[in-house]
Amino acid sequence: MKFSRNASANWKGQIKAGMGTISTESTVLDGAKYAFGTRFEDGKGTNPEELIGAAHAGCYTMQLSAFLGEEDLTPENLHTDAKVTFEDGAITKVHLTLKGKVPGCDAETFEKIATKAKENCPVSKLLKAEITLDATLEE
Repeated sequence: MKFSRNASANWKGQIKAGMGTISTESTVLDGAKYAFGTRFEDGKGTNPEELIGAAHAGCYTMQLSAFLGEEDLTPENLHTDAKVTFEDGAITKVHLTLKGKVPGCDAETFEKIATKAKENCPVSKLLKAEITLDATLEE
């Protein structure tokens, strides 16, 4: 399977005083605002790091669901948080925190499949940052 997805960014002005918008082909993001304050401070709007986190969490969780399905396991719920760390001008780490409820799955199998998904998720493969995982199987 091969496909492409499109997104765009528009920026006006200098780095600290300027501002921009981010849009996606699907229009889920359509002119979402971002600026120095939304990236490096606590301003209202989005930023590249949280968008990478959302993409990674979403991709990873779908990959995990696929791998669980290969083992005839159907997740009741999978929830992944992605914490993206930016330091010294680089994204250096992504920490995934997973909580899953998977009937018929034991903790050892869950951990094994969760790790396999971390290593094989297309977004994980794209990123050069350290990627860590905490996986919890809920009863």
